Amino acid sequence: MGKIKSKMIRRSAKSLVQKGIQFTQKFDDNKLVLGNILPSKKIRNQIAGLLAKMKQFEAIKEKNLQKSLK
Repeated sequence: MGKIKSKMIRRSAKSLVQKGIQFTQKFDDNKLVLGNILPSKKIRNQIAGLLAKMKQFEAIKEKNLQKSLK
């Protein structure tokens, strides 16, 4: 089993995406974007990792949708 993210981490990640901040599938890029926004290193890393995972899942979802349309 994987680690379970707290509600605060998930809620914060969703709110950042809704604000229109562009994130990528790479953890390091997301960490740099969040560097100035979040004071806590641990929370910044958790949110950056969750956002990378969410973007990867979205890419897989789009890929499967395109396959099903063909």
